[in-house]
Amino acid sequence: MSEKMFSEEQLEQLRSYPEITSDELIRYFTPTAADVAFVSPGGRGPVDRLGMLVQLCSLPWLGFVPDDVASVPPAAVARVAERLGVASAALRLYGKRDQTRSDHLGLIAKYLEWQTASAGSQAMKELEQFLLDRAMEHDSPTLLFNLAREYLMAAKVIRPGALILAKMVGTARKAAADLTSQLVGHLLTAEVRADLERMLAVDAGLGMTRLEWLVTPVRDASATSVKTAIDKLTWLRAIDAHQMDVSVLPNERRRFLAQVARRSTNQGLERRKERKFPILLAFVAQAAVDQLDEVVALFDQAVSARESRAKSKTDEALVERAKKGEARQLLMDMILPVLADPSIPDDEVGGMLRERIGMQRLREITSDAWKPLPRDHGRLSELESSYTYLRQLTPNVRAAIDFQGGPGTAELMEAVAVLKEMNRLGGRKVPAGAPTGFVPASRKRRAGRDAAVRADRLAADRTQGGAGAALAGPGGERRDPVAHLAWAQRQHQFLRGDQCRRRGGVGQARYQRLAAAAARSTA
Repeated sequence: MSEKMFSEEQLEQLRSYPEITSDELIRYFTPTAADVAFVSPGGRGPVDRLGMLVQLCSLPWLGFVPDDVASVPPAAVARVAERLGVASAALRLYGKRDQTRSDHLGLIAKYLEWQTASAGSQAMKELEQFLLDRAMEHDSPTLLFNLAREYLMAAKVIRPGALILAKMVGTARKAAADLTSQLVGHLLTAEVRADLERMLAVDAGLGMTRLEWLVTPVRDASATSVKTAIDKLTWLRAIDAHQMDVSVLPNERRRFLAQVARRSTNQGLERRKERKFPILLAFVAQAAVDQLDEVVALFDQAVSARESRAKSKTDEALVERAKKGEARQLLMDMILPVLADPSIPDDEVGGMLRERIGMQRLREITSDAWKPLPRDHGRLSELESSYTYLRQLTPNVRAAIDFQGGPGTAELMEAVAVLKEMNRLGGRKVPAGAPTGFVPASRKRRAGRDAAVRADRLAADRTQGGAGAALAGPGGERRDPVAHLAWAQRQHQFLRGDQCRRRGGVGQARYQRLAAAAARSTA
């Protein structure tokens, strides 16, 4: 197992001294006076003192001491040798006998309060448990090896040989796989195993395996993509993936197994034999959650795109309206001075304005009706044009997702239920009594006004040639004759001011004709 995890070159690097940084050089190879006194008892020569001090500095740095002590970085040797007042070259003569180096390391470990990790010792048992726990979260051999090294250094335990530790890492990974199978074994019934097996078989309708289909990412937030995402969610729910409780596994383990399924080929999973089932189980359990999030996100993007499109078109319409408004304003600058001039008789106003402005220009200005804008500048009306497109996906989303609301959303949830039932029955007309409390007040006023206008127009068509249309106010709302007459009088006074009264009843005649028309329409 260790041979597969690390090459011979990598194992040699794990056994040897690495390059040293300036910070490490200062931190670890600056022996104290006590350290110097420890390696300098009477009768010990300069070679042994230098070799011992190098080992004493190396142990806290690496957690172990390489067999070839003389291969320590030259900068570290020079620093320690200078502290002892001996030549750096003396280190080449150190450790001719392996027993000498081992005896010195034992004395150093005792001095620094470190312990060795012999086979079967309590320290080794604790290391095995640590590696198993970490292997349940991570599967990278290099990462596990480094975690074990850090754990041993924190516990002041001398690291065993690189090959021994690599084998322990391999054993921990295998134990983690066995423990995973044991923990989820109760979920892997014969039916679940069959469903997971089918994921690796090519589906004739899809032209690929279910696993490939599930891991294929969407390209956009189109109606087709939303439907595909819903199909995936529906299939996962059909095998009860959303009810598979794999919480007995650590979060990192679940994510790791799901990632293995995403990256592996069918052949690679098949070669794992029994070990493929926990991998696929973790994948479908995670996919059920991720797919639900994806459906909601795609639906939100699809609706937002239509809202952005409506906003863009509304902005364009506002620009065009502003251009037309400028033309109308220029026209008013020509009309108002004539209307406000008391020296111009009423019966000459029309002819004068037509002559000054020109009939062609008047026809162009009046060809398009000038309608008042709603509060949202028509954005909602523009969004309504996307209703057919949104109907391609909204019924599917509402059928697949059980929406839940927080406090104060009871009517909104009731409205969603009404729409869901309409979709089920294929209805298009909202039933009477449907909840509207969640609709903003501004939308309600607009909806009510639009409904009144439509009703008013229908009633006008059924009267004498549509005469009732003459009683429409500035906003299109239906008015009674008296109220309409008062409104017309205020408009006339605004345009003509006191000049109307100076004309001795000309304006009143107009009001009388308007009142007569109003009376006829209500007769």
